[in-house]
Amino acid sequence: MAAQATLHCLTGCAIGEVLGMVIGTALGWSAWPTVALAVVLAFVFGYALTMRGVLRAGVDVRTALKVALAADSISIAVMEILDNAVMLVVPGAMEAGLASRVFWASLAFALAVAFVLTVPINRWLISRGKGHAVVHQYHH
Repeated sequence: MAAQATLHCLTGCAIGEVLGMVIGTALGWSAWPTVALAVVLAFVFGYALTMRGVLRAGVDVRTALKVALAADSISIAVMEILDNAVMLVVPGAMEAGLASRVFWASLAFALAVAFVLTVPINRWLISRGKGHAVVHQYHH
């Protein structure tokens, strides 16, 4: 269950992370503004994916947002710290252009590291009825 919850969270994070990195790199931004954009978009897309499923269960937008915040905040925060740290420490990753294998390989590696290291955190949260566990009542 923790791996599935982490994969769900990673999907939204990856959409935002990749989009932020691509936009920042394409615009020639330095590392920190690019990372900031990637983090913001990762949270937006991560929450949006969770809210989509909760809204399908027939709850109002305010409740869906509360559920998404409770379910995903810690997981997204941990993933963002990890994957952006990897991008910042891989030599040349943030400076590589969009056509560079270094950029794409570093980004894929960063997301993989974030997934592997976030699964135990989500397992711990779920075992305590927190994190993704709060979404389960809305799944059919």
